Amino acid sequence: MRVLWTSLVIGALLLPANASSKLTEMERQTLIRDLTAEFGVARVLIPRSKKPLELAPDGSFVDPEQWGGALQEFGPAARLGDMVQITKVEFKGQKLVLEINHGINGGAKWWHRVQVSGGANTGSNRGTTLGQAGHAPGGTTLAVLFDKEIPNSPAEEFLKMLKPVLDFDERSASEVYLDTLEPEQRAAVEKGEVLEGMDRDMTLLAKGRPDRKVRDFKDGVETEDWIYGKPPGDIVFVTFEDGKVIAVKHEHANLGGQVRKVEPIKP
Repeated sequence: MRVLWTSLVIGALLLPANASSKLTEMERQTLIRDLTAEFGVARVLIPRSKKPLELAPDGSFVDPEQWGGALQEFGPAARLGDMVQITKVEFKGQKLVLEINHGINGGAKWWHRVQVSGGANTGSNRGTTLGQAGHAPGGTTLAVLFDKEIPNSPAEEFLKMLKPVLDFDERSASEVYLDTLEPEQRAAVEKGEVLEGMDRDMTLLAKGRPDRKVRDFKDGVETEDWIYGKPPGDIVFVTFEDGKVIAVKHEHANLGGQVRKVEPIKP
């Protein structure tokens, strides 16, 4: 009898910490609280879907054809670099179900109020909102499927499981977006500079929001100037046509509004 009891004690000590664990109601509520409203950045193209898109605990697709079919039928919910939000958490048997951006009928209007840090090594702590490349087009639902029970783990562990699909690390929005740029464009953004050919997203990431915007319509062509700086001091005019930068002018304005041209600093 003593040998049997000793064996049971040793066996219990050798079990993983969460092997026993069936989530209690309090633990479920804690996970719901800790996961809901978390912001992440898409690392792959995520489709909209009526049914939850299933993931394994390592973040891989359980059924790649499910993802491909949903993308073909409903289009994307998030593209590479888009920021999304967990808006609802549910427990369904062996599945942890996460609603993203309010599900298939949801949108991303909240995104216009979200700010992320600028690129690393810029020498400043600019806040910026990525433009169209940062707008998740819609919502969807993900489900992490476990072999047995949903483990009793902290929210951070579940977020790590999702990392191949969604990155919840701080500043990942700007970092993932920078990875999509050409080397010359990335170098300019990290220096806080704007080059011809850049789009609004790159400009926002490089310089943040402009102090003013001015639109002009001439000879059937509409342009938009983003103006950085105020008199007295240096002013940068970034001119867009069809969403692309066509000119960058550096000037200096005195108190009276007198402006003189300033040559841009060459790297």
